[in-house]
Amino acid sequence: MSGVAGPGLGNPCGDRQHSPLAEVERSLITKYRRPIYTKFTRAVRDFRLIESGDRIAVAVSGGKDSMLMAKLLQELQRHGNRRFEVELIAMDPGFHPGVRQLLLDNCQWLKIPVTRFESQIFSIVDKAAPEYPCYLCARMRRGALYAHAQRMGCNKLALGHHFDDVIETTLLNLFFNGGVKTMLPKLKSANFPGLELIRPMYFVPEKAIRKFTAEHGIEALDCACMVAAEKVGNKRYQVKETIAYLKERYPHVEQMIMKAPQNINMDCVLGWQKEGRKYSYLDFYDED
Repeated sequence: MSGVAGPGLGNPCGDRQHSPLAEVERSLITKYRRPIYTKFTRAVRDFRLIESGDRIAVAVSGGKDSMLMAKLLQELQRHGNRRFEVELIAMDPGFHPGVRQLLLDNCQWLKIPVTRFESQIFSIVDKAAPEYPCYLCARMRRGALYAHAQRMGCNKLALGHHFDDVIETTLLNLFFNGGVKTMLPKLKSANFPGLELIRPMYFVPEKAIRKFTAEHGIEALDCACMVAAEKVGNKRYQVKETIAYLKERYPHVEQMIMKAPQNINMDCVLGWQKEGRKYSYLDFYDED
């Protein structure tokens, strides 16, 4: 898990033609207003993700999602009615030098002034969980980002999860864990008091992100981990394929998956959990 660039991870020597930065930024509120910017501001508004006075640590991994999120937050700072601060941070978990340079070059071109900090997560996870590193790697990355955000005096940490991540997580829990559980748009950190995680791209579809990235020649990182790159047959990929299959037959299935966790009828479920305690509908069956 050495962080070596591999298939699908972005090409540090890519020869794409970049769009002028002014064109990239303008397209967010013109061509991509409906598929991206409006959905971004809807999540911010509907879930009260950003308030005036917030100091937000924005995690920029170098991937298409986090770089777009950084540009969207910059746009909201310029034209929104909230006054908040952003700290753009990029954690280096042990990238290959070429991958690290690609991240920095992209941020320089897009005027995303990141503060980079290093960790040794790739090498640690390679020793601790060489066969299935992704879960441990994700947890360690999250913890490192929380800790750095707290050191910088931030009260929120923004991550670039999008619409597809949300519905895939919902089905992953249903199919493989036997539970109804989804990815929340915001949640309070259990281990870092005073810090809140937010997902401003909650409603933005991955298809629109890919189109925006390709149109402007953004050579984004996907993961930068060779071990993860070789394990493309994992459960999330299977769920992604399942959703694509269903969408061919039921065009609105993605919206229905997103809607379902927002419309749980507690009168028609066998059981649920709350704050670590399990409940059965039979516990309340004779109350009437």
